[in-house]
Parts: sequence; structure tokens; C-alpha cells
Amino acid sequence: MSDAVNALIEAQIGHEFGASQTYLSMAGWFEKESLGGFASWMREQSQEEIEHAMKFFDFLVDRGVAPKLPALPSPTNEFDGSLEVFEAAFAHEKKVTGQINAIYEAALEARDYQAQVLLQWFISEQLEEEKLTGGMVDRLRMVEGSRSALLILDAELGSRKHGEDD
Repeated sequence: MSDAVNALIEAQIGHEFGASQTYLSMAGWFEKESLGGFASWMREQSQEEIEHAMKFFDFLVDRGVAPKLPALPSPTNEFDGSLEVFEAAFAHEKKVTGQINAIYEAALEARDYQAQVLLQWFISEQLEEEKLTGGMVDRLRMVEGSRSALLILDAELGSRKHGEDD
């Protein structure tokens, strides 16, 4: 494996763990706002990000690399509303898509076919993540100003089970 691909994957492990903390922080904000369904949804997202980090971690280990894990910055836990939280989540998913694409480009350059196969899964996953969070932004914009509609969405999101997409 090229040093460039290895370094990008190690950085991505940190990004995925950081995303987990970001989503967990968002869950805490929703809990504070008494929106347990939204909090549950964010907790599920947090768990998925850990799983993504571990996919990258295991990939490196399987290739004989002892991954170097980067330090993580603290995420914010202050938001002005549910829409702002989901806009931040959507922007974050777009950023992750760019990161995954950059790793894929490096893997193409290095002719690292094993990394390309792994990254194909992440490329598909990011399409789904952007669709999911972008859809929630759209829905929250539709219900903006309606507390009762927000509570209906909260109940809907609270019914999500691990591994399900909304």
C-alpha cells in the first residue's frame, strides 16, 4: 500500500471517530431539548460512524499496518434549533464524501485495487448518508415553526432501529 493511501485512511479513521462524537454531541443537544426521537436517531448515526472507523481500521490491520490514530477535536454542542443541527449534519456528510473521494483518487493513482474495492462501499454509503440527512433538512424546513409537526417527526425518528435507513 502506498504511503499516501495509508496516511489518508489513517486520517479518515480519525474523521469517522470525530463524526461519531459530533453525532453524539448532537444527540445530547436533542436530549436537552426533550426531543428523544431525534436524539435516538443521532445516537444511531454516532454508532454507524464508529462502525465505519472500524472498517477502515480493520482494512489497515488486514494489510499488516498498525494504524496511527489522530487526536480528535471537541465537537460543538450548541445549536439554535433542530434545523441547524441537521444542516450541520448534512454539511458534515458532504465533507466526508469529499474525503472518501480523495482517498479513492489516491487509490486509483497508486493502483491500489484492494483499497478501491473498500472505498466503493463507502462511496455508496455516502450517497445514502447525504440522501438521509438532506431529506431531514428538507422535512425540517417544511415543518419550521410547527411544534406539533416537530413532535411528529421526533416520534417517527425515535422508531428507527439500528441499521435501518429513514
